[in-house]
Amino acid sequence: MSTKGDKRTFRNEDLILKVTEDIDPKKWDEGKYEAFLDALCGIREYQKEAIRTTLRFLLGGKYASLRSLAKENFEANEELQERYGSWAGMEKQLQLPDQLACSVDQATGTGKSYVLYGLAMILLAEGAVDRVLVLCPSNTIEDGLMKKFKELASNSELRDALPDSAKFKTPKIINASESIVDGSICVENYHAILENTKSSIRESLRGKGARVAVLNDEAHHVANETGATPKRWKEFLEDAEYGFRMTVGASGTCYVGDDYFTDVVHRYSLRQAIEQKFVKTVEYVDELPPSAEKPEEKWQLVYNRHADWKKKLKSRSIRPLTIVVTKGIPDAERVAEELRDFLQEWEGLTADQAADKVLCVTSATKHQPNVAKLRTVDSPASKVEWIVSVSMLSEGWDVKNVFQIVPHEERAFNSKLLIAQVLGRGLRRPDGWNGEEPVVTVFNHDSWSGRIKHLVNEILEIERRLTSTVDPASPYNFELHNLDYTREEDTTTYAKKGEYKIFEDGYVDLPAQVQAEDVTVGFQRAVSGEHVKFKTKIQHKTWTVEEVAEQMYQKLKAIDEESKDDPTERTSYAKKFPLVKCEEIVAASLKRLKIKDGKITDDNRQRFWQALGTLRRKAAKRVVYKLSPKALVAVSTSTRQVESCSAAELRRGAKTVFYVPGCESTLADEQKEFFREVIDEDGDFVTGRVKISKSSLFKTPANLAIVDAKPERTFLRELTNPDTAQKIDAWLKSTPVGFYWVEYAWKKGNTAKRGQFSPDFFIKQGDQIFVVEIKGEEEVADPSADNVKKHEYATNHFNRLNRWLEKEKIPTRYQFNMISPTSFNVFFQQLRDGGAVGFRSDLDVAMTKAAKAAKLFSA
Repeated sequence: MSTKGDKRTFRNEDLILKVTEDIDPKKWDEGKYEAFLDALCGIREYQKEAIRTTLRFLLGGKYASLRSLAKENFEANEELQERYGSWAGMEKQLQLPDQLACSVDQATGTGKSYVLYGLAMILLAEGAVDRVLVLCPSNTIEDGLMKKFKELASNSELRDALPDSAKFKTPKIINASESIVDGSICVENYHAILENTKSSIRESLRGKGARVAVLNDEAHHVANETGATPKRWKEFLEDAEYGFRMTVGASGTCYVGDDYFTDVVHRYSLRQAIEQKFVKTVEYVDELPPSAEKPEEKWQLVYNRHADWKKKLKSRSIRPLTIVVTKGIPDAERVAEELRDFLQEWEGLTADQAADKVLCVTSATKHQPNVAKLRTVDSPASKVEWIVSVSMLSEGWDVKNVFQIVPHEERAFNSKLLIAQVLGRGLRRPDGWNGEEPVVTVFNHDSWSGRIKHLVNEILEIERRLTSTVDPASPYNFELHNLDYTREEDTTTYAKKGEYKIFEDGYVDLPAQVQAEDVTVGFQRAVSGEHVKFKTKIQHKTWTVEEVAEQMYQKLKAIDEESKDDPTERTSYAKKFPLVKCEEIVAASLKRLKIKDGKITDDNRQRFWQALGTLRRKAAKRVVYKLSPKALVAVSTSTRQVESCSAAELRRGAKTVFYVPGCESTLADEQKEFFREVIDEDGDFVTGRVKISKSSLFKTPANLAIVDAKPERTFLRELTNPDTAQKIDAWLKSTPVGFYWVEYAWKKGNTAKRGQFSPDFFIKQGDQIFVVEIKGEEEVADPSADNVKKHEYATNHFNRLNRWLEKEKIPTRYQFNMISPTSFNVFFQQLRDGGAVGFRSDLDVAMTKAAKAAKLFSA
């Protein structure tokens, strides 16, 4: 573990649970199976070590459960202590703590199925279990495992390598359509465990779990986040009706989101697999040209890279595949259609020819025939070169001629789990590959490159943060009131009379253009860090003078047609600018750029179009939103969301935490060590924390308060001052969004905008609630437009709320104030004296004055 700035960095390898090698051979003699492991795994030593380590844990007699293994490691490993903060913090993240449960992390494409078969076969041969259940997440994986396991079970060399004492040498490979009998390995899609599914699993294994080993392929499907509802797969593993004891997961993506599994006993990483040349090298984009922001030109870059691989691989008789990964089924369908259209235009194909090259694969019923075609896309007869998918390709698809992967949206690429799954589809090496190492290109957005780098470098980076939470049982909780509004539009229209003046200069001012742009895409090779430049061309779409002029002329005619029925708005643009005149304007514009071939790029065509954009604006509209209350809503302070701040914010003084003695016990274990750094008198966070000496002065239901910058910090110091604290009942620092907000509207330039803002503080004094928004002193001298509207809408809101409360005979009343530091002393003096009702700050006065001036100006 290292601390880089304000983040803690862990390497996955430092979070592995070490299994002792000090095993009594009378309990477990792994040497008996070395010949079998050599026959099964060949030169792949990492597979053998994964099997050995897992079996030492399961059969060595040193551990009663995952909990005992994890506790032993936590006590001996400082990295685990730093990562989880306490044993309790780690323990609560263990997925199956009471079983002999563990995970094996093995990079995609490196043969997990051999590890699973080796474990299953040795456990049966040793008589440690009678049956093995192998669960997987999809039919695709089930089919692949069944085929592989039957092939291995029928291999006489493997059978002969087992010791003579083996209880079983030829396992029965079945699925759940048959009864699971002793000596069998049942491979099944996990959906077969569900109660409403007809399968033999529940009946065959009920009450027999102690003599059954459960192996979970793609085990990240089992894991759930701490505090989340367990997944049904995991519920089955924990079901006391079966009483399973041995559970092993295997995955190439041992992540719950971005967090690494807590039960991994052996890891063979992507980095190791690349270095040892068991999978392809990965290269990813770290620099894109600006033109890649346009969809059509991004497709050109992707297409050009695909064509480059096609050219390089021709001599090897390999037809490369490019996979495009989207976030959902509608997106996949849309992208597949875009790609077919692109190929039709770019390669001059018919619609059928383009369709043959693009395969859309999703879970939708209409795409099921395409799922079947996946099995043959690497055959010489297939014409498929492009696959567009959602998640159907995430696991169990073992094609080896994928040489480019395109994550189409960020959501398809926004966690380590998703990135690892996406990369995994392209890692397998073509059979018999010799010479220069094969490479799979990830054509990501360049802003995502750091995510891939972190994944390959096996780094877990955790930003150090402190979190403010509200204790629902705190005596300082109190009830607030809000109004549920309906929003009504009030629209005023200002008509535009007559015609606009256009093309007074006889041309449109255009920037320089090129039709074929030389561009460079920068790639970085994973592991080695080598930078590779891919130089190519982008062909910009072009239009002729006649085409652009025709579009302009047709738009002018359409505008005239729309206005013909109203004499006050009637226009005759097309008469003033006939087609010939439009052509002259376009030609004159090109002449100024010294363009002689009469071709106009699409960017410049848009500028001609934009020159006519204002002509359709027959009228300007002003829309005012009126809020009408329809219901009174009670809001408890106990429901306030959590709020957090980072080490960087505290270090530079952008945020400050206020805390009391005993605060540390309210924090998550992983935050306690950082909290101790923050409160260290000689530490780096002096400007980022304020200690309140007594809990009785800190009359808030939150464990700590997080405030912004100096004005809020000064205000909270006064609020927790002993003289003030004894005069109030309670207070709450609100969160920036989501707890209690006031809707408001304002204009930014000529644009009407709507928004919500959350007042900073709620202070309870008897039946009076003071609602306070803190602003800097600069607002008194020069109020900003949005703050003027915040003040206006909030004042109206709380006045309206008070009228409703009075009608309902509820004694609580609210007062909203916007306060800057010059008014703090007066406010707190009046608050202490019990006379703050009716208080108005310098800023309240300035805001009200600015609002009146704005109304006079608009009138």
